[in-house]
Amino acid sequence: MKFDFTNKTVLITGGSRGIGAVTAKLFAEAGAQVAFTYAGNLEAAEHTLNALGAGNHAFFQLDLADPTSISNLFQRFSERYDRLDILVNNAAVHLPHKILETDFENWQDSWSQTLHANLLGPANMCYFASKIMVPQQSGKIINISSRGAFRGEPENPAYGASKAGINSMSQSLALVLAPHNISVHIIAPGYVSTEMAADKLEGESGEAIKQQSPFGRVAEPEEVARLVAVYASEGMEFTSGGITDINGASYLRS
Repeated sequence: MKFDFTNKTVLITGGSRGIGAVTAKLFAEAGAQVAFTYAGNLEAAEHTLNALGAGNHAFFQLDLADPTSISNLFQRFSERYDRLDILVNNAAVHLPHKILETDFENWQDSWSQTLHANLLGPANMCYFASKIMVPQQSGKIINISSRGAFRGEPENPAYGASKAGINSMSQSLALVLAPHNISVHIIAPGYVSTEMAADKLEGESGEAIKQQSPFGRVAEPEEVARLVAVYASEGMEFTSGGITDINGASYLRS
């Protein structure tokens, strides 16, 4: 599968590792200028930047839960790049907070952190991206949701709620932004073989998780990255507002 993003500028949140890093590399290899954010692991960000190779690539530190940090990000981004063609909202937190086991303080903290990072953060990213894309009269926003938005997250209810919110927000924005030739796409993975999921996948429940799919495995980050690139490609605008599952038939809906 070959992609061409020559002369396109891409911004990816959570691009220093996992799905974000693989996606950044795919776009860079396809000719795009790639900017990505990282939360705190500077070494991982530098490693990813080096892996992108030659080109006008950059990384920016970002606290996705802080609106001021997002505003500052776009100011710095606009000082370096004169346009934004593709925004990928990939970064998220996943905090355990079992309702029958956690205390109320942790319950409140987990909900607050999760909704600020996973829902309000991407909403604010979309807000600032639209301020660049509307004058261009072009752009693509790709928001990473989750299977958990549909099947539920009993150990992480705030995570499931935040991703359900991403779906609804994305569809609302798809309606508003379409007249400006901006499309909004939603991708909902199940488990993906990344550092964030490693403890689960390598633990006692790992094999059972893999067997949720008839393929007997979880997704590779490259599979999600390729789907991001498909929706970022020219000619996919009419899929705006749609939600695409990538979970190996581990959860089916109609």
